[in-house]
Amino acid sequence: MSDFETTPDGDLPGIVVTGASGRMGQMLVRLILQSDKARLVGALDRDGSDWIGRDVGEAMGGAPVGVTVSDDPVATIAKAQAVIDFTSPAATVAYAELTAQARAVHVIGTTGLDQPQLDSLKAAARHAPIIRAGNMSLGVNLLVGLTRKVAAALGEDWDVEIVEAHHRHKVDAPSGTALMLGEAAAEGRGTTLDTVRTPAREGITGARETGTIGFSAIRGGDVVGEHDVIFAGEGERLILRHVATDRAIFARGALRAALWGQDKGPGEYDMADVLGLN
Repeated sequence: MSDFETTPDGDLPGIVVTGASGRMGQMLVRLILQSDKARLVGALDRDGSDWIGRDVGEAMGGAPVGVTVSDDPVATIAKAQAVIDFTSPAATVAYAELTAQARAVHVIGTTGLDQPQLDSLKAAARHAPIIRAGNMSLGVNLLVGLTRKVAAALGEDWDVEIVEAHHRHKVDAPSGTALMLGEAAAEGRGTTLDTVRTPAREGITGARETGTIGFSAIRGGDVVGEHDVIFAGEGERLILRHVATDRAIFARGALRAALWGQDKGPGEYDMADVLGLN
C-alpha cells in the first residue's frame, strides 16, 4: 500500500486528525492511511490555513485520498469514532466538547494545559473516553513506572531532578513528559508534584530543600525528545533515561490508543491504561 492509499474497509474505526498540516498531523495522516485497522474520515486545520478545501493527500504532496481538509470541526467530528489531537490547549478544549457530543474517543497529545482546561476535559470525559498523555511512546510510559518505583524505594533523602531537551520550536516548558515523570516521582513518595515542585532556578537560590523535585529544560535544534530522571544521593547518582529519535513513535502510540479506546466507556485514561501497565 502506498503512503496515500486509503483502506477500502468502511467497517474500520473512522479517525479524524486535528492540526493536519503540522508535523505530527501529517505523520498521523500517513500512519492511518497505511493502517489496516483504521480509516481516515476527516482532517481539520486552523482557520486561514492554505490547506483548507484541499484533499489532504494532495496537500501533503501525494495522490488524492478522498478526504478534504476542513475548518468545520462540528461536521467533521460528527462522523468520527476517534479524534487524535496534537494541537494547542484552547483548541483541544474546544475539540473535547464536540468529541464528547459525538461519543467518540478523544486521544490528546497536547501539552501545556492549565487547571481550568484540565477541568473542562474532565467534564467532557463524563460523556466519552478521553485518553491523554504528555507522551504516547511505550518507552516513556515504562520510564514513568520505573520512576515511581525508584522514588518509592529511595525516599526523599535522594534529590530528584528531571532534565529534558526538545527542538527549538517547542513553546512550553517543562515538557508534558517531564511533568509526567515528576508526578510519578511524587506519587512514589506519597505526595503530589504541586507540593514538592521547586521553581526554576536563577540567581542566588539558597540551598535545596529536602524532598523537592526540580526541572531543567533545554531547547535547541531538531531534538525530538530526551528525558533524564536524576536521583542524586550522597556519594552516588542513579539516572533513568529515555531518548526519542523518531517522532513516529508518538503517532504510533496515539493510533494504538484510539483503537484501544473503541470499546471503553466514558472516563479519563492514559497510556499506562492502553499498555496495561496500571
